[in-house]
Amino acid sequence: MKNNRKILRLPVAFLGLVLCGNAPSPSPADLYGDLFSAIQEQHVFEDGKTFADAAAKTPPQDIVAAYNREKPNTPAKLRAFALRFFIVPGVNDKNPSNIREHVRSLWPTLTRIDKSSLAEENSSLINLPHDYIVPGGRFRESYYWDSYFTMLGLVADKRDDLVESMIDNFTSLIERFGHIPNGTRTYYLSRSQPPFFALMLDLSKQTDSAVRARRLAALRKEYAYWMAGEGCAQKSKKPCDRVMPMPDGSLLNRYWDDRHTPRDESFAEDRATAAKASGRPPEQMYRNLRAGAESGWDFSSRWLTDPKDLSTIETTSIVPIDLNALLWAMERHIAKQCAQAGDRPCANEFVKRADLRKASVDRYLWLGKEARYSDWAWYDRKATPVLSSATLYPLFVGMASTGQARAVANTTRDKLIAPGGLRTTNLRTGQQWDAPNGWAPLQWVAIEGLERYAHKDLAQNIATRWIKTVEVTYHETGKMLEKYDVEERLPGGGGEYPLQDGFGWTNGVASAILERYPISTN
Repeated sequence: MKNNRKILRLPVAFLGLVLCGNAPSPSPADLYGDLFSAIQEQHVFEDGKTFADAAAKTPPQDIVAAYNREKPNTPAKLRAFALRFFIVPGVNDKNPSNIREHVRSLWPTLTRIDKSSLAEENSSLINLPHDYIVPGGRFRESYYWDSYFTMLGLVADKRDDLVESMIDNFTSLIERFGHIPNGTRTYYLSRSQPPFFALMLDLSKQTDSAVRARRLAALRKEYAYWMAGEGCAQKSKKPCDRVMPMPDGSLLNRYWDDRHTPRDESFAEDRATAAKASGRPPEQMYRNLRAGAESGWDFSSRWLTDPKDLSTIETTSIVPIDLNALLWAMERHIAKQCAQAGDRPCANEFVKRADLRKASVDRYLWLGKEARYSDWAWYDRKATPVLSSATLYPLFVGMASTGQARAVANTTRDKLIAPGGLRTTNLRTGQQWDAPNGWAPLQWVAIEGLERYAHKDLAQNIATRWIKTVEVTYHETGKMLEKYDVEERLPGGGGEYPLQDGFGWTNGVASAILERYPISTN
């Protein structure tokens, strides 16, 4: 009897099967042959069952033909191909909304109302008087430098109320503790983070003179915290607290921590790292790990004498370019606000301080032959060899000359731009603040800095690459992530804790970029 069924045009892997009677239905391996093998053998999806359960968006023979034409041969390319042609369960079957809409929906989720009456009793949490945004994931409290980049998104979304309340919280912290701690937990009080408070004030629309005077007083108090070792360093010619004397007697700053014990939040990890360091006192190791946490770059080859060995960390011996650019911006802000308040002696003092800092940075942290700003190491009295995206901070705050900015722009274009955005460094060390990761705050620093010096095409190039990375990952996962692999446009990795989603500063920077540039996210 003649069988009237039509024979499907299937790939070679399935031609041996005959569709008749009780013949078995083809499995995904039968249908997709080499494509299926490549995706499974290269572990494109963590669980092998994930792709086996995927549903094709178009006929299998068309997918196989496209695969044979395009020949994707890396995990990233295979993943992109799979997500184009299949609905992959748990990955791109979530039908997420537009990024801006998603971020707007997240603000209420990430908002905390932490007034003293609602603060957690008998916990490490430090209460705050006003509402604020948390980053998300394991980060359930307010963080210092994260908040600046989150505020960028709040400004874009017209949430000035939250911007003002967060600035008021930070003012309160300075008044209570003398500085803004790393985060609002008691175990963070011995250190700060990159000092962005002055730049937060630039986002404020506050006009009340009493409030502005209170904030200026707080800013000056924060500056005193960073310069507390000034007299000691001048007298001893050695580093004191957060102040580093340079060979010519000028003063720059370093990251530090007032304690030299394992971090509460990474206690076991710090003790394990210290145990690996032969010949180094544990207290020295703990101080350097803590200082690395104050830098926000925890951890990076910037702080390591051996880029692949965390136990060689020497954060407290390094003068960082980003910290000193931010402190220059703080000095300039104080000078400007003092002048507006009619306090001429204060204005003159801080103009002089800013000029002295810039001269020292230009002498020790600017490498004209390498067209970059660098960090500087106390232990061998010279610039460190690590090229990092921190080189863009002087552009971000307006500290660079036109020529320096042009040189840094060329270096950025030639060495720091990856397919998915700005690289953190060019070194693959397993640390999260190294390649292949890219981070939202560093993208914004670069974009804003390059725009400031009229390198608009390069700024938009970085912005577009970064948004596409965020978009691809968002449509795969339905999440905004803490960090990204900018080489492969994948979720980021490395570091001492799992990848976090939420995520405050990615939300803020993505919103600010999309507010500035006409980048499609469809």
